[in-house]
Amino acid sequence: ERDLAGHDPAFRVRIEEVAPGEVALDADGYAVRAFETEHRTVSQGYVLDEDDRPGRFDRPRAEELGVPVGPKFGRLHDGEPVEAEDGTVVEPDQVVGPPRPGRTLVYTADTRPRERTVEAAAGADLLVHDATFGDDMADRARDTAHSTGREAGEIAERADAKRLALVHISSRYAADASPIRREAREAFDGDVLLPDDGDLVEVPFPDAEE
Repeated sequence: ERDLAGHDPAFRVRIEEVAPGEVALDADGYAVRAFETEHRTVSQGYVLDEDDRPGRFDRPRAEELGVPVGPKFGRLHDGEPVEAEDGTVVEPDQVVGPPRPGRTLVYTADTRPRERTVEAAAGADLLVHDATFGDDMADRARDTAHSTGREAGEIAERADAKRLALVHISSRYAADASPIRREAREAFDGDVLLPDDGDLVEVPFPDAEE
């Protein structure tokens, strides 16, 4: 255990160091890996990558090939060949489409804009990026190793991300952070969010609109 935030936690804390490029968590259906960011101390961001999902199951085609409705549909979808009613063997690729990509979420934490973020966020469904200041405080952003909304937008645009969430907004913009969002949108063609703490953001699957 370690002393955190100036007090002893009421639960055990296990700390495992993860270097940039390493997998921080390999879970069922997704993995989280670290990448290097730039702040006034050692810092890194994280990429959550979901595994590919099975392709779409073509039920009409399966029935046409003589597969009886029932458990054999599931076996085909799971990649197993099955026997049709006439004794012929039906292979999964005859009735299941190609794998469909999972979602990718990238979180930078506090950082200056970096090329490694562009690489980590390539094609991301959602990039959550530091946007502490607006253009009016660009010098302050550089001095404190943070990013402006426009810089976050430029990173998202170069990464070809689908959506951008601007976070770590300075309290000086508490009354109106819309200029930061506007400046990000001037640099990024995708959807730009300015979420509040506790907001729930739905990230659709890449093929949701197909």
